[in-house]
This record gives sequence, C-alpha cells and structure tokens, in this order.
Amino acid sequence: MRWDMLADPPPIGLPQGALVLHLAGATRGAERDLQANVDLVPPLLRMCRRIGARRLVVLSSAAVYPPGARLAETAAPDPPNAYGRSKAQAEALVRAQSHTPVTILRPGNIAGADALLGPRAAGEIVLDPVPGRPGGPLRSWIGARVLAQALAALCRRDDLPPVLNLAQDPPLPMADLLEAAGLPWRYGETPAAVPVATQDLGLLRSLLPLPPADPARLAAEAAWARGVLA
Repeated sequence: MRWDMLADPPPIGLPQGALVLHLAGATRGAERDLQANVDLVPPLLRMCRRIGARRLVVLSSAAVYPPGARLAETAAPDPPNAYGRSKAQAEALVRAQSHTPVTILRPGNIAGADALLGPRAAGEIVLDPVPGRPGGPLRSWIGARVLAQALAALCRRDDLPPVLNLAQDPPLPMADLLEAAGLPWRYGETPAAVPVATQDLGLLRSLLPLPPADPARLAAEAAWARGVLA
C-alpha cells in the first residue's frame, strides 16, 4: 500500500485502531526542503483520526535539543540548525492535537544514516576539532539494526511515555567511529560548532535497555545501512 502523503488522501483499507509509526521526512537540503517535515504532519493526523489510531509514534530527532551533555526529555527544544527547527515544529503540531495518543522518539546520531558514516563521496573526511578533547565532537549514537529492533520492541508496548530519547550509551567521539570504520580522515582548522550533543537515557533504560555503544559494532551497522541506502 503506497501513499503520497503530500498529494493524495489516505488510502482506503487502512486498519482501524492501528498503531501508526511515522518515519517519513527530509534530513538534508535547504530550509524549504526541510519544510516537508512540518507539511507531512496535517495529513498524518487526518489519517490517524480517520482510522481511530490507538497511538502515533513519531521518529523525531535529538537535533531539537540545544547543544549540551546528557539532555533529558524534559529539556526545552532549542535547535541550533534548520533541520532541528523543522523537527521541533513538527513535534509541536503533533502534540497540539488531542485525538490520538502520541509518543515522540528522539534518536541520537543513527550510524550509517548520518553525515559522518552515511553515504558520501569518496575522499578524506575533515573532522572539526574540539580544543582540549581528543576525538572531536562527542555524540550519542544508535546503530541502524539496533534502531530497527528498538522500534519494533517499543511499538509492542502499551506504556510508552510522551517523549523518549533513543540512543546507546556511552556517548562516543566521532574519531572513534571513523577509526573503527577504516575511513581516511584528518582534523580541520575550525573548531566544532557543537562540541557536545548527548542524551540522558535513564528513561529508555527503564523501558528497553539497549546494548552498549561500541565503535566497531556501530561501524559495522553503518556499513550495512549504507548498502541498504545505496
């Protein structure tokens, strides 16, 4: 069953009372391209109302947070870039309605679908340095396979919170993943604009403990994801 969410009404035959997992969206491009993240929400909500969805689970992003360490779900959104702003606007629209229970998932960097280890042109990677911190910017990560398994497990639960961070502990510096992936890289001259962006995962651990973040495993999952996305 296919549905062009921005052009067509919801298809006939969608199951009544279903859980809806919303993964569609834009991750790159100019601000007008990223507006799709917001524009997708009204047709999504109309579909949920039509089928009497029992819950809407929306994959958002940790990019809605301001830079910082161990940010919890209660932190106020303050995104530093256009992508994060589009996701924060989409979140606000979803949470403003009252006809469908909502859970917003905020994953960390998804290894293999991100700007560091995702599909890219061949060549040396230039990593922004962080003064006083070896390894460059520090991020919370989640592997593509672990993400898929976590989504499946979470969608089977009836006790999901309104907002949930989704990543593997501990946070890792970007250089560790580049080394594990065997990719050529060097430090650039300009310090990282966002040296630290990590998440508090206490709530996630109480619901669904995930395996520890390991550079070699994340690099392997990134290679798998690049093959899927190619």
